[in-house]
Amino acid sequence: VQLQASGGGLVQAGGSLRLSCAASGRSFGWSYMGWFRQVFGKGREFVAGIDWSGSSRKYSDSVKGRFTISRDNAKKSVYLQMNILKPEDTAAYFCAVRDVPGSSTSRSEYDYWGQGTLVTVSS
Repeated sequence: VQLQASGGGLVQAGGSLRLSCAASGRSFGWSYMGWFRQVFGKGREFVAGIDWSGSSRKYSDSVKGRFTISRDNAKKSVYLQMNILKPEDTAAYFCAVRDVPGSSTSRSEYDYWGQGTLVTVSS
C-alpha cells in the first residue's frame, strides 16, 4: 500500500493550493482519510479528516473556513483545497489513512502515510 501526495509549492499569502493524495494497492473505500502537517522541529498536527462517504469532515481550528477536504473513492484519492493561505500554514503536509471507518485526529491512530509535500507561504 502506498500513498502519493502532490501539489505542494510556493505561494504568496492569500493564495491557494490544492493537494492531492492517491492510494495504490488495496481500496480504501471504507476508510477514514486525513491530512496532517508538520513544521521542522515540531510534532505532526491534524489538519482535516473525512469519512468514507464524504458527509462527515473535521478540521483543526486553525484552518476551519479556509481549507476543504474531499475524496474520490473511485480514484482512491483524497484532496485538500487550501485557500487564503497564511505564512503560518507553511509546513510539510502528509496524507494518511485509517484502516477503520471511524474518525480520529490522532496521528497514532492512522495506519498508512504518504510522503510529505512541502507548502511554503510567503508574506
